[in-house]
Amino acid sequence: MLYIRFAINQFFKKASANFIVPKDISILMLFLYPKMRIKFSSLLVLFFVSFSYSQNLDSLLTVARSTKDDSTKIRMLNKIAFSYIFNDTDKALQIINEGKSLAKTAEFNFGLTELTNTHGIYMDVTGQSDSANYYFSRALKLSRDYNFKSIEVMCINNLGMFHWNRSEFDEALRYFFEALKMNDNDGSVQGRSVYLNNIGLIYQEMNLNEKALKYHNEALEIREQLNLETDQVASLNNIGINLKDLGRIDDAIMAYKKALIIAERSQNLIDYYRVLDNLANAYYNNGDYNLAIEHYLKALDKPEGFVADEKGSLSTFSNLTSLYNEINQPRTALNYANKGFDLIKKFPHIEGMSADLNLHAAESYYMLRDFKKARTHTAKFIAVKDSIFSDRNAQAVADLEVKYDTEKKEKEILKQRANLAEQELTIQKKNYQVYGLLGLAFIFGVIGYLFFNQQKLKNKQLQKENELKDALIKIETQNRLQEQRLQISRDLHDNIGAQLTFIISSIDNLKYGFDIKDEKLTSKLNKISEFTSETIYELRDTIWAMNKNEITFEDLQSRISNYIDKAHVYDDHIQFSFDVEDSVNQQKTLSSIEGMNIHRIIQEAIHNSLKHASATEIKVRIKQFKEQLKITISDNGNGFDVNSVKKGSGLTNMDKRAKHIGGELAMVSEQNSGTQIILKV
Repeated sequence: MLYIRFAINQFFKKASANFIVPKDISILMLFLYPKMRIKFSSLLVLFFVSFSYSQNLDSLLTVARSTKDDSTKIRMLNKIAFSYIFNDTDKALQIINEGKSLAKTAEFNFGLTELTNTHGIYMDVTGQSDSANYYFSRALKLSRDYNFKSIEVMCINNLGMFHWNRSEFDEALRYFFEALKMNDNDGSVQGRSVYLNNIGLIYQEMNLNEKALKYHNEALEIREQLNLETDQVASLNNIGINLKDLGRIDDAIMAYKKALIIAERSQNLIDYYRVLDNLANAYYNNGDYNLAIEHYLKALDKPEGFVADEKGSLSTFSNLTSLYNEINQPRTALNYANKGFDLIKKFPHIEGMSADLNLHAAESYYMLRDFKKARTHTAKFIAVKDSIFSDRNAQAVADLEVKYDTEKKEKEILKQRANLAEQELTIQKKNYQVYGLLGLAFIFGVIGYLFFNQQKLKNKQLQKENELKDALIKIETQNRLQEQRLQISRDLHDNIGAQLTFIISSIDNLKYGFDIKDEKLTSKLNKISEFTSETIYELRDTIWAMNKNEITFEDLQSRISNYIDKAHVYDDHIQFSFDVEDSVNQQKTLSSIEGMNIHRIIQEAIHNSLKHASATEIKVRIKQFKEQLKITISDNGNGFDVNSVKKGSGLTNMDKRAKHIGGELAMVSEQNSGTQIILKV
């Protein structure tokens, strides 16, 4: 189930998101969201209409509580609780807890999972983000534990929307791609268009417009095939936004015009007026001012009683103000600016969107040389745009007012004294001039300080944006490297692995297909086959390491154990033991390079014992001391003189591998006393 608060916020970004809710969420949901989809243009209608349904909800609640069948009652409570979230949050929480308690008692896991997901929506709508994340994750776990696919895909999508709302775009993308994959396995073509649309919107947020266009166009193609006109409008609007951001204004205009035709035909008023405003913006950017004005006015020409888009209207008033300033008609510009300020008075909650309107109004007043009002609106622009400085600006204005009142009183005193002494008046006037200059210098100093700090803040913001872009580029580079690693590992497995297997098969065919009497040739063929098999095992180990960014200690332990099991089959007279002490941190993770080198060192040490030591017992011991991992491979075989023995390629490679990962390798051995290989990492 997808939640609404984020949708309302996203609406005013002029982007069109698509949302999925259960098809039986309630009678109200069925009415507003048919065919298991919710279109963004309907969200605000739901927001305003839902209040008129509170009495019906109370009646439905009475019916639900009187229902005898527990599963029916629990599902009804879930639907009613969801509707109450947008009317009466306290009552919604009460019903959610009531339903969850009943579901636990009745052991109705489907209802409990649904209600847990709805609990997450309640937490998000009421501004409790961490709790929302907890309940969404909990619902996802329950849906997977009980294999409730229909709830699982909703939870995944909810988590994607949750992270999108927190501007955590990489996490949001991960969840949306997971939902898309799940939908492709078990879902509908229409559902695929929803997830493609949401993925496109995330790339749009990240200013990756070319990628965003790819997904929006794919979503549009599906919606055209299914004749989903409302969803086509959403896709065309998003495509227009990305084309405009890429500077392809003419293409954006074509997309908006097509969206307008479909929106008008389907009576989709909210999307219709929203696309009109976007089309006007495109004309404005293209320098077609007359067409821009025409479409802005159409966007404002809404039916009587249509109040679902007051923020969109405020944006249109602001754009008209800017446009008329552009064509040197400041009085007409102020006419629309004042209409915007009247709208703010009617809906005070949209005042946070008024920064640009104040800036354009200030520009109009400057053009009319009304500097006092111009400064007033400039101050309002700064206050709205940058909340960090709002308190300082208010204090600065208060200080100026006090200073003005003080100077006014001083003037009155000077006028009274003028009748007493002309000389005293002259002195006072001179003093006043000095004070005025000092005061003016002080005012300019304060204003300069405020502008300096504002510029400093903007520079920091730009720096953070650049850092974010660098981070996104780094992530994309890492993803490309991972894809290359996966491709290489697949090539190794499919090509080289297949060729090695073919060699083994060919040798076996030679041995059994021909009556070979030469024992040396037979032995040579057997050695080639064994070497090829070992090469395949080493190739698999290499692929295993390449496919992992990190190797857990559990992965390493499992891999070593598998090798020991194979070695035991090789010689069942040798007793193997593998022991990991409790001191070892099982949660430790190693890089793929570290894990692979440690595995190879242990593998080579065991191989040397099997080959040279004539041992009856081989032990592998792993323990941890502080931050150091100590791995000991020992046998009770022949041993050798460490100082006189000539190191072969195996021992040399072990030493190189240890140094490569910043470790130390030591060998302890004496004749007839066994051998110990000690690796410290």
